[in-house]
Amino acid sequence: MPDIVLATLNAKYLHAAFGLRYLRANLGELRERSVLAEFDINQRPLDIAERILAFEPRIVGLGVYIWNATPTTELVALLKRIRPEVRVILGGPEVSHETAEQPIVALADHVITGEADLKFAEVCRALLGAADLRRSSPLPKIIPAELPDLGRLALPYDEYTDDDIAHRLIYVEASRGCPFECEFCLSALDVPVRAFPLEPFLAAMDRLLARGVRQFKFVDRTFNLHLGVSRRILEFFLERLRPDLFLHFEMIPDRLPTELRELIARFPPGTLQFEVGIQTFNPEVADLIHRRQHYDRVEDNLRFLRQHTTVHVHADLIAGLPGETLASFAAGFDRLVALGPHEIQVGILKRLRGAPIARHDHEWEMVYSPLPPYEILRHRLIGFADMQRLRRFARFWDLVANSGQFVETTPLIWDGCQSPFAEFLRFSEWLHQRAGRTHAIALPRLTAFVAEYLTDERRLDPRRVAEHLHRDGQRTGGHELPPSLRPWLPEDRSSRPRSMVRGPVRAARQRRHRGAAALPVSVGAVARPPG
Repeated sequence: MPDIVLATLNAKYLHAAFGLRYLRANLGELRERSVLAEFDINQRPLDIAERILAFEPRIVGLGVYIWNATPTTELVALLKRIRPEVRVILGGPEVSHETAEQPIVALADHVITGEADLKFAEVCRALLGAADLRRSSPLPKIIPAELPDLGRLALPYDEYTDDDIAHRLIYVEASRGCPFECEFCLSALDVPVRAFPLEPFLAAMDRLLARGVRQFKFVDRTFNLHLGVSRRILEFFLERLRPDLFLHFEMIPDRLPTELRELIARFPPGTLQFEVGIQTFNPEVADLIHRRQHYDRVEDNLRFLRQHTTVHVHADLIAGLPGETLASFAAGFDRLVALGPHEIQVGILKRLRGAPIARHDHEWEMVYSPLPPYEILRHRLIGFADMQRLRRFARFWDLVANSGQFVETTPLIWDGCQSPFAEFLRFSEWLHQRAGRTHAIALPRLTAFVAEYLTDERRLDPRRVAEHLHRDGQRTGGHELPPSLRPWLPEDRSSRPRSMVRGPVRAARQRRHRGAAALPVSVGAVARPPG
């Protein structure tokens, strides 16, 4: 039986716990005395405790994040109630700051704050060297971890199993940290940026490719910060192109020099996805939260990506930042829609533990939920009722515009109108009244709601609506026309969608790459059918 169990509750089975793999890879001589045990937040903490304790461990290391803090607190309470002699060590961003006020910290034996890649092994050696773990530990409860020298770390990629490669997202990183100080983000504390030695990293990527990995999600906060490194990584994958290769990068939106543009343009369709953090188009808000951004360059780079490459562009905006009004957020959203990214992720501001955004609480009357994920409830310029409207807007935008099911149909919601934000907000309020909920809306029911709104509320031509929904259904294989619209299609056009190849990872990728344009390239335009 292993002495050490490394465990966490992932948001979904599809995700792999990247941090745990670093810990295990760097256990040294203790690695063979350890085991990884991954769960997800849909499993009962009592069942998870049973499975962990079945290993009869002496130490349990748990990764704690914003999405799993509540069930992990229950899990720790159960572990200590059932087997009080087992040492529970916590780590992760959720417990690296403001530890004194957290119930989960009070329950655990030790908490390692910061990057614990090497410190966890050190703590385990001290604990396992004790004659009796039931006695008081000489180690303090809160153990800060020094920033590790990335050149000393054992890379974690051999810890991915064949089952991980077949069924899970594979996370990789060429660097850590961020050069910026955006106050809503914990990366504001990670200065400077540190890079892994490039050649060992690329050798590890080569081994993953040889094992069958085809989807790489880079978690670097600023992939395109250092031109030489970015070029070398892109060239590496260009030299090893496979038909099903897929690379996800987070990029700085206003930094895309000619050398990178030329490389990016060489990748075939369906290969690259860029997550582009805009967050706000309001320069006063950006200054307030210390976000440095050259907006003209942002727009130029997004136009280049959409017009001259096949990159799938996923752009982020945050609702609820201090100083932002509903009107200024709407203006920023409309500005982004006009640039035509494939997806716009509307995030609600979260008050992450340790993030400098807390300094605005008094001046801007920032009020957050006390429960994870600590979303903003209201502030001085946006009241609770409007924040709820924004929260519903974000949820329904994700269900309709970002789902890939309504690529052609979504722009009809604001076709001919000046503000996509205003029109989609109107749709989201109507949909909330009709559905009575924001979650658990089955796709056929959602399709019927979209059709009803466009024909009855927007008074659009039913034939036009039917044709758009029909083409969307044919492209995705996801939905059929509601009965009310079937008479508007010619009889020789079946409303039954074509089937698509499915798989736990491939399905997500297919959804993000169906059609050439998920959003119109100009306000009021309608995306044209592909091909």
